[in-house]
Amino acid sequence: MLVKRIIMKDGSTGVGSASVTHAVVVIFLEFFAWGLLTTPMLTVLHETFSEHTFLMNGLIQGVKGLLSFMSAPLIGALSDVWGRKPFLLVTVFFTCAPIPLIRISPWWYFAMISVSGVFSVTFSVIFAYVADVTEEHERNTAYGLVSATFAASLVTSPAIGAYLSDNYGDNLVVLVATVIALVDICFILLAVPESLQEKMRLTSWGAPISWQQADPFASLKTVGKDSTVLRMCITVFLSYLPEAGQYSCFFLYLRQVVNFSSTTIAAFIAVVGILSILAQTAFLSVLMKSIGNKNTVMLGLGFQMLQLTWYGFGSELWMMWAAGAVAAMSSITFPAVSALVSHCADPDKQGVVQGMITGIRGLCNGLGPALFGFIFFLFNVKLNDLPSIQNDVASSLEDPTKQRALIPGPPFVFGAFSVLLAFLVAMFIPEQHALAANACNARKNSGSDSSTGQTHNPLPGSDDDIEPLLQDSGV
Repeated sequence: MLVKRIIMKDGSTGVGSASVTHAVVVIFLEFFAWGLLTTPMLTVLHETFSEHTFLMNGLIQGVKGLLSFMSAPLIGALSDVWGRKPFLLVTVFFTCAPIPLIRISPWWYFAMISVSGVFSVTFSVIFAYVADVTEEHERNTAYGLVSATFAASLVTSPAIGAYLSDNYGDNLVVLVATVIALVDICFILLAVPESLQEKMRLTSWGAPISWQQADPFASLKTVGKDSTVLRMCITVFLSYLPEAGQYSCFFLYLRQVVNFSSTTIAAFIAVVGILSILAQTAFLSVLMKSIGNKNTVMLGLGFQMLQLTWYGFGSELWMMWAAGAVAAMSSITFPAVSALVSHCADPDKQGVVQGMITGIRGLCNGLGPALFGFIFFLFNVKLNDLPSIQNDVASSLEDPTKQRALIPGPPFVFGAFSVLLAFLVAMFIPEQHALAANACNARKNSGSDSSTGQTHNPLPGSDDDIEPLLQDSGV
């Protein structure tokens, strides 16, 4: 069977035309490789920082998140100029670079994780790639498919990694993860075509990028000039902050506080992952069409608030499983927000806007784990001792009423309060049709100017270049 391989005008190559399929394959391989390392990474983290495991984890992730926040606008702006493929290659390469170091040198491994935050913005480029190859009415489903692929990559990879680690050792797990990362890099290099059309690029290779485009704080100032984008960003920050903290310590929390066994945790990840896939594909599409974009975001925030409250006050096994099902439904929030933002941005601004949102998520990836670890420490909920696999059965059979606190998971209660604030902010986001009307009026005004010979093409770095994102239609 012959595969059609296309050589683009700019010299890049790829298999077939740019499509959402290319994006989901890249995402799946990258996070499948990292999912395999769930068990080995917890072990190495505990062995390296046995005294303050989660505080050090928060520090490492904090540095990575800060670097991601600082670099995301620059990478997003550069991808609008030079195309998506080069930055897909760079972000995936540097994100996966620490994987082989986990067995070579743990200290270098954690150092590389921190430094790799500069390029750990794959989702920013992926969402811009998807926006390039889809029509506006198709993006809701496409973004849901990308997020569902992320969940699918984590359905089986932690369980596979734990099985390989228990039976063949961590070295094999690291080797398999490294090979998968290399396959992902080769796939981007050889099979992924460029999605950004040549005529949509703002300039050519080697042209300068203004500091205003690269400065993350300048981007935040620009966001602040448009109240709608500001509300979206605040909603993302308040909702993703507890999600990032929950992701960093949740599986260990299930083992030590709720007494889940390793097998039960693997089953839990698989079930919640499958439900998340269903939520982000079938349910997301239906909800977008039936209740609208904004209401879908608010519904997702409601589910997230409920599951965090349940995790915070619940202590029985069935409560964790029920809250897991609710957590799967809450996964519709971020693709819904991304779709809402993409509808409001011009085609040449997709990378900048998605880079800004991804940068905020990167900042939360740093603050969330540190915040959750500090709250666990503040309430004297110790998560430092990693139980051995031989003790899993004994842990599961312990007296469930022994030393049970009134609030077993204080950080989750704090997270629920943070999501409540996000819900209140989201209530003031205008409906999608109002945003579309504003964008349409802006385009009409731009068209009338050009018809009278008064073109409006702001130079990079000029005052016109920092208009509110939702109203900036000058290209």
